[in-house]
Amino acid sequence: MSTTTSPQVISPAHLLKHWQGHRALTRHVIEAFPEKDFFEFSIGGMRPFAMLTAELLSIAAPALKGIVNRVEKPYSEEGTETLTTKAQFLQKWDEATEEINTYWNQIPIEDFEKSFNLFGQYEFPIIENIFYFIDNEIHHRGQGYVYLRALGIEPPFFWARA
Repeated sequence: MSTTTSPQVISPAHLLKHWQGHRALTRHVIEAFPEKDFFEFSIGGMRPFAMLTAELLSIAAPALKGIVNRVEKPYSEEGTETLTTKAQFLQKWDEATEEINTYWNQIPIEDFEKSFNLFGQYEFPIIENIFYFIDNEIHHRGQGYVYLRALGIEPPFFWARA
């Protein structure tokens, strides 16, 4: 019996590089915030960027760990509530980046099309969950750009992904 495979548009390694490029850019946005404004500034009732960053930290690495270990846990921001400085957020961001690299390498290519119930709420193929992680980060980073501009701070160029 022979098997056929469809050509890939993007490899898992390239997708990880793309995602980590977005994470590097989001890190630059975090760095651009003055300490006080990172925790307090908001517009139109949106959450401060520290709260948005806490959400991102609560999704990417923990959800990828859940996918690898096939453990469905409810969404929780546990572990971010003790972060009280921008430096702590940046350290946690860097730790999450390394966790993502570790867990990513444990996902066999054939598993990307398998379903996973993210946080016990969203049953989608693993690849769709990963797209959600990236899209959610881009969405919140966009809010950070608006905040920085409102504060009179030039945000990083959107293509600065290193």
